[in-house]
Amino acid sequence: MKVIVLFDGLCNLCNSTVQFIIRHDPSGRFRFASQQSEIGQKLLAQHNISTAQALADSVVVLEGDKVWLESDAVFHILYRLGGIWSIPAVLWFLPKRLRDWAYRRIAKHRYRIFGKREHCMVPTPELKQRFLDV
Repeated sequence: MKVIVLFDGLCNLCNSTVQFIIRHDPSGRFRFASQQSEIGQKLLAQHNISTAQALADSVVVLEGDKVWLESDAVFHILYRLGGIWSIPAVLWFLPKRLRDWAYRRIAKHRYRIFGKREHCMVPTPELKQRFLDV
């Protein structure tokens, strides 16, 4: 089953995270769409997630009919990457309030810390099949 990552296409941290996932996912399990794209908006609406909530969370992970937000989304990505990347997923057992508090601090200040793009990234021809919104 494919894992869909809906990310803030203007966020440098989010774009770097997408590149990290692609590098460590040779099987091509992950698919991506920016939250600002038409398909991203459609998927958010199908899962009853507002655009404002999605952008505040910065990443939304979908797999089948399941949705992961905030720190759960990050840990699900790491778990699905497998191998050495599943090791940090043991932190999933920390209290959710603590994990989400830390996640929200980073998400809230991501533009100031990591910068913001003027336009969503355009994937290279080799990576186009990994993106739903191209």
